[in-house]
Amino acid sequence: MTAQDSPHASVAPIAPEHIESFHRAVDTVARERKFLTLLEALPLSQTREFVLNNIKSGNPQFVALAAGEVVGWCDVRRHFFPAHAHRGTLGMGIVPAYRGRGLGARLLNATLEAAFDAGFVRVELNVHADNGRAIALYDRVGFVREGTQRDAVFVDGEYRDAIAMALVRRAKVWHP
Repeated sequence: MTAQDSPHASVAPIAPEHIESFHRAVDTVARERKFLTLLEALPLSQTREFVLNNIKSGNPQFVALAAGEVVGWCDVRRHFFPAHAHRGTLGMGIVPAYRGRGLGARLLNATLEAAFDAGFVRVELNVHADNGRAIALYDRVGFVREGTQRDAVFVDGEYRDAIAMALVRRAKVWHP
């Protein structure tokens, strides 16, 4: 067992065989209507395209696997424009039954290590301001709060704020 494994779930880079299970995990978290911008998973064909594009582009994406099923994920997508290509946007989620077990930290650490190894200098995210557990995790890892986006989220007739956070590591100069 490696440092990123546990009796309950292992953390690994996403692979094509994980796509359908990843789609189910995203849908589970999205339908909670609390944590993600999505309120349900995109169609499976779009999820497949997203994952295969991440793999092809070298964008880090890790999954937590329990009994062969994806129970969590974390990814960083590089920004498209050349002047912003040193930046990436982080997305992650954990299905309810696997929260509170340290999986978020393991997924986040694996993904960030891969992102910085791949030349990312800045990893940024937006988190719903009422998601205290996620905010605490991002704080522990070293993300810095850059501002509050008022009324950034509108779900079920309610507006909610979001917090913009980023982690910057400029150990070397970015060269595309």
